[in-house]
Amino acid sequence: MQKRVTGLGGFFFKTKDPDKVKSWYHKHLGLNTDQYGCTFWWKDKEGNDCSTQWSPMKDDTTYFNPSKSTFMMNFRVDNLEELLEVLKEEGVTVVGEMETHDYGKFGWILDPDGNKLELWEPVDKAFL
Repeated sequence: MQKRVTGLGGFFFKTKDPDKVKSWYHKHLGLNTDQYGCTFWWKDKEGNDCSTQWSPMKDDTTYFNPSKSTFMMNFRVDNLEELLEVLKEEGVTVVGEMETHDYGKFGWILDPDGNKLELWEPVDKAFL
């Protein structure tokens, strides 16, 4: 079986005041926050730099659509194009079209509860 999820890429959630929330987490938990939230750096089994993103988003964001959830998880994956094809064959709902950026490829699916999940084939070095 193809390797699918390799780790948590990020956790995104809606809030009324993202700046207030980022400030609170910086002050009380020491998160190194910026305009996007906080990036956590770690090493994979091969010693490569990897990142996981924590991001509060404005509560009126449409990024989570069609999900009505107040959060969205991002999973790190290998070979996103192949994985999306396998998931389609398995009957998983794929949302939109895959996107490619300097920092990786992105695709979206819905879980059984209708939560939108972001799948990310990362290019971590783009953030260094």
